Amino acid sequence: MSRSSSVEDIPEQCKDLFTQDGVLLKACLGRPVTDLNSIGMLCIVQNQDNTKCIEWRPNDLITIDSDTQDQEWAVVNTIGITMSYAKGRRQRTLSGNITSDYATARARIIKIPIDELKTFRVTRNNQQMQFSTKPGVWQTTFYFQHGNAEIFVAYLKNHVKTAKTRHDRNTYVVVEPNIETQVLNKSFAELDIFTENTTDVVWNLVSNFKQRPYETTMEAFSKLTDIVYYGNEGMNGKRDVSEEVADLLTKSMSAMEDATTVTKNDEYEVISVKPTLPQRPYIPRGTPLSTEKWEGLQDTEGRVTEVEGVKQLIFRGGVAHSIRQSVWKYLLDYYPWHMTHAELRALTKKRTEEYFSMKLQWRSMTEGQEARFSEYRDRKSLVEKDVNRTDRTHPFFAGDNNPNLVVLQDILMTYVMYNFDLGYVQGMSDILAPLLLLLGNEVDSFWCFVGFMDKIATNFDMDQAGMKHQLLQLQQLLTFASPELASHLAAKDSGNMYFCFRWLLVWFKREFSHRDIMRLWEVLWTSLPCANFHLLICVAILDAEKDILISKDYGFTEILKHVNDLSMCLDVDKILSTAEGIYHQVVSAPHLTDQIRIILGLPTLNISTSTHSESDEPTTSKVEANGTVKGSVFAQDLDEDTLEYNGLQICIVTKTVWALLA
Repeated sequence: MSRSSSVEDIPEQCKDLFTQDGVLLKACLGRPVTDLNSIGMLCIVQNQDNTKCIEWRPNDLITIDSDTQDQEWAVVNTIGITMSYAKGRRQRTLSGNITSDYATARARIIKIPIDELKTFRVTRNNQQMQFSTKPGVWQTTFYFQHGNAEIFVAYLKNHVKTAKTRHDRNTYVVVEPNIETQVLNKSFAELDIFTENTTDVVWNLVSNFKQRPYETTMEAFSKLTDIVYYGNEGMNGKRDVSEEVADLLTKSMSAMEDATTVTKNDEYEVISVKPTLPQRPYIPRGTPLSTEKWEGLQDTEGRVTEVEGVKQLIFRGGVAHSIRQSVWKYLLDYYPWHMTHAELRALTKKRTEEYFSMKLQWRSMTEGQEARFSEYRDRKSLVEKDVNRTDRTHPFFAGDNNPNLVVLQDILMTYVMYNFDLGYVQGMSDILAPLLLLLGNEVDSFWCFVGFMDKIATNFDMDQAGMKHQLLQLQQLLTFASPELASHLAAKDSGNMYFCFRWLLVWFKREFSHRDIMRLWEVLWTSLPCANFHLLICVAILDAEKDILISKDYGFTEILKHVNDLSMCLDVDKILSTAEGIYHQVVSAPHLTDQIRIILGLPTLNISTSTHSESDEPTTSKVEANGTVKGSVFAQDLDEDTLEYNGLQICIVTKTVWALLA
């Protein structure tokens, strides 16, 4: 009869510097086939002699005490290794009992000394990683089942100097360190300024944020403070974000900032005059697109004849609620603008068949199939959790056994089958809910949801490149439009704009009522008057709060609280009017940079085309001294007329469309 040893019986021989769960061993030279396709933990370890190695441990090395881990948030529930601090250094502690097969499992550990590592390669969307200690031979291959290898590679680069090969940009060669590099690395190690000096909470947040950006942002981030995602709804009107949590968030976001350099010269000082923006015009909102105007813009067979004109009418005033069900299908690319009524009926029939065919794929999956399909099972579980907490205070989704929740879940599950590469990411239920509320039809809601997701697909990139890019562009726009506020945010550790993450991810869904978000979304779907107008919406909201944020000297915590308290307190028409005014103010600035032009989709100054004026300047708005607008960038490839509206002169596509607006 074997005896299970206690944790204390095992001497501490090494120190875990970094660990990543859910790593599959795909190939390893010299190992039996039975060892392959096993799940384990990939670590960077410091040995007793201060040498370092890459170590893979199988999951069955240690059993876990179920009380020591929150199963809901565990990535791999069979892991019993946790991190704790002892005298400021990261130490390894073991939770649970050593199994009877401990010796056998320990023999399966794979170690790769870092000083012997020659090359490594990252492929398959950063999910597969191979290591080599001999030129031309890949000895081990690992597959990262949860997230990707990005954070592991980033941490590995703290310990080895690498360079990408010319023939394969996915392959890294380890550069042999010289004496100076070794001395410098030793100095840094003695200073103890790297990641092992941060708290476990911060490290795990940063690590998970890079591996699983959306689950972490919308789950773990929210678990620290519901107010970041759910606002007042999740906190019952209370604001309870502690200084400690705010500090953790600040440190975690700062850890992900790209490095910047500052060059100074003590011999001279350059004093420059800050350029100022022209006066911002006030542009009133128009009336919604009415039934009469909508029907008047279609021919006898149902084709929409003035597509750009319709979009401009929608941009100026939105859509009357009575015709939203029809108009939204066009705005979301479900219905092509050029199709007749008969062609649309045929398209609807075809799309209905496609939808139910995809729905049948997951509805007919047996329990056995589901048990062997972990990715599908995980996504289904996440959908179920989100559906049960999506807009439950709204009458349409309120109450137990609500059939609308069943439809909401069915649509999201069918989308998983439609786009399995993306699947489901938390936040998508927020996007779908208003569509289902308005359209009421399962098939129409699905295809409109597909169209909406196509517009914001970069929000849900696994590497989070799309969100990072938008946050950077927002920071650049704010710096140009409101440099004083941008400077204040940067000084308060908020320059990364991460407090706007929720706004951008779900397009302000949690900031407005259902009625107002419908108005805002349909305006944004027109893509007028420029690219990335949703970023100018962010600038308009922040600009309205500038005096409060600066005069009260709000820091990170107060900024976070204040921004979340804006939920359901914003005037959508005022914000739209302000955002359009900021647009005209920005594009009229004499010092408008190519950086801002690119963000707004305007031609850069070094681009010359025959359609531009003799000076090759792009068509931009001019703001007169009285604050009125002269000229506009709406549809540069169309014939435009400059007409007057309520004292304003604005370019419009045709006089016919403008008459409909008036």
